[in-house]
Amino acid sequence: MRRPRLPGSGYRIPWPAFAQTIRFRLTLLYSALLFGITALVLGGAYMALKNSGEAHPVSRTIQVDKEFRGVTIGQFDAVKAVEVESAVNYETLQNLREFSYIVLAGLAVASLGIGWILSGRALRPVRAIARTTEEIQAGSDLRRRIRLQGPKDELRMIADAVDSMLDRLDDSFRAQRQLVDDASHELRTPLAIIRANLDAVLTAEESDEAERSRAVAVVDRATTRMTGLVEDLLATARRSAPAFADADVDLAEVAREACEDFQPLAAERGLVLRHRTMSGLSVIGDHDALRRAVGNLLSNAVRLAPAGSRITTATGREVGDGHGWLWIAVQDAGPGIGEEDQPRVFDRFWRETGGAGRDRHTGLGLAIVRQITESHGGQARLFSRLGYGSTFVLWLPEAGAARDGAAPPEHRPSDL
Repeated sequence: MRRPRLPGSGYRIPWPAFAQTIRFRLTLLYSALLFGITALVLGGAYMALKNSGEAHPVSRTIQVDKEFRGVTIGQFDAVKAVEVESAVNYETLQNLREFSYIVLAGLAVASLGIGWILSGRALRPVRAIARTTEEIQAGSDLRRRIRLQGPKDELRMIADAVDSMLDRLDDSFRAQRQLVDDASHELRTPLAIIRANLDAVLTAEESDEAERSRAVAVVDRATTRMTGLVEDLLATARRSAPAFADADVDLAEVAREACEDFQPLAAERGLVLRHRTMSGLSVIGDHDALRRAVGNLLSNAVRLAPAGSRITTATGREVGDGHGWLWIAVQDAGPGIGEEDQPRVFDRFWRETGGAGRDRHTGLGLAIVRQITESHGGQARLFSRLGYGSTFVLWLPEAGAARDGAAPPEHRPSDL
């Protein structure tokens, strides 16, 4: 509905607030439809009656002798039967026309009221949706939901879609706040170390060369730690995107490239790094992301495994419940992880509480591993015992297999 303009000016006459609502427009639509249908019915009845015969008032009369016992005693006016029928038709049409005008006038008023009531009832769910979203916006409380009741019609579908969107937004914002809190906590320690060494050693004139060298080494380790954390944060943000580069990925190639990346570091620490892979294992996904997941597992294994031990990266295939599953695993002989810590090992910034004797601070590494694996329709598993090493297994659906929510096997791959 366009607002009228004043003649000779560009100013638009503002409509009243109620006239700008959908309810007002629906009321006009309902009223126009009801008025138009009734007008067509009455007009059709009027035209049908009008065309059924002649209709006009009595136009002429005739003189008829009035007789009594054969004697003419006078005359009177008379009309023919056809004239009487036409006059009756004419009066009927006149009455129908007047009745139609009265009915249409009353209907014009009644239809506005009926349309206003019907449109109000039809738009009641919309008002509930709008009211709830306004309350959420005013209070910034993403825990509120519409939860519209009633038949599962289009408006119910819209309300359910909005509730689902609010669920995802709430989860996303809560995870984001948790990530910011954890990241700020993790960054605070290396920043404090850098600041302390700058204030106490590097900027102090009385410090000697040995103290400065030690401070530089400490600052270098702290900056390296912060660099790794920032890279993990960027990787987490990228993997939060809904899409990645879909392509056929050869798991054997992923394992081989990841092992090549960490071979120099493993040799420096006296570790034997080997890969045992099968050919023809293909998944649909992001090659770089999967290599990063395996690299994160190898990074932890190389850092924690004792010198002289062996780290194995392997791939394989298993069929369970009619679904084909591929796996890629990293096995080390490190200190292992206690049962009480295993459910939280893939959480962000998890720290081991068991007595393994070494710092197993994982930052975002294992959280990224889980995120990458789940984004490919798979799951990450851990099999570990204190003092006997750990085996991380990434189960992935085989290329061409439908991702229908089927769970991968719970057991450790038989080939390991």
